[in-house]
Amino acid sequence: MGSDDRSPVASRRPVRVLFWGTPSFALPSLDALARAGHVVAGVVTRPDRPRGRGRRSSPSPVAEFARARGLAVLAPESPEDERFQEAVRDARPDLSVVVAYGRILSRRLLDLPALGSLNVHASLLPALRGAAPINWAVARGHDETGVTVMRMVEEMDAGPVLAQARTPIGPEDTASDLSGRLAEMGARLLVETLAEMEAGRTREVEQDHAAATYAPKVDRSSARIDWTRDARSVADLIRGMDAVPGAWTLLAGNPVKLFRPALAGATPGVTSPEPGTVLSAGDGPGLVVATGAGTVGIGEVQPPGKRRMASAAWVLGRGASQGDRFD
Repeated sequence: MGSDDRSPVASRRPVRVLFWGTPSFALPSLDALARAGHVVAGVVTRPDRPRGRGRRSSPSPVAEFARARGLAVLAPESPEDERFQEAVRDARPDLSVVVAYGRILSRRLLDLPALGSLNVHASLLPALRGAAPINWAVARGHDETGVTVMRMVEEMDAGPVLAQARTPIGPEDTASDLSGRLAEMGARLLVETLAEMEAGRTREVEQDHAAATYAPKVDRSSARIDWTRDARSVADLIRGMDAVPGAWTLLAGNPVKLFRPALAGATPGVTSPEPGTVLSAGDGPGLVVATGAGTVGIGEVQPPGKRRMASAAWVLGRGASQGDRFD
């Protein structure tokens, strides 16, 4: 542990920040930097990609936000492109700040600004290094998470920690709920950390690498519900995959996404049901489903080709009946 020898304490001019980010999670941090008086020398984001039902090419949320505020936007296919790196040098950043950019950066890029590169990561490092820390914090049943501001190194999420902030994960919190909360927390912590850097008060603490856990990118396979697991684990997975990609299961061979779970009590007259069996379909939670140990209520569903809806409404439309089985 040691003091940061690259603090801008001696400089009185505003810090020129090159901001790297892509999804909506990064927007509060970008906004907070500008509001705190830092000069945003440029914004780096991923290129336009097909999005939505029509798969039309669209800019990232960060690109839209930055352009609406007159900020210079760079969207390289690869950050290793020489012309892009020349543009970065021309921007003359003092510091890079990375918030969910989506690509690993080389040492050359990390060290290009005089003050190096910082990252806002949505976990309490060294826990949950990787692409989907918010999803897995919920899906794995953690009761607490937070945000970390760290010095970036070439190894993924392994750099020294400058600051952390914690928040509990409530029994009904979804990954979507938590993402919004952590985005705002990360923005506040980032601005506070930069103020500490300017005052020469930051200290960098090496992570305990032996204690590291990992949060890989979530995809369709990781979001499929295994009904043989206990009710708490099933509910945690459903909350952790909300809203994207959405936890899913099959009913009569058709995929159905499930949301808003709640641990349910015993169903009268039903003993040792096969996991995935619909025990109740009607009022209240709409659906109650058996798991490998216990039962779980399902508050919302999204059938194929339709919008997300209350499970009770789906049941009324003959979406599922008591005795059906999810697979």
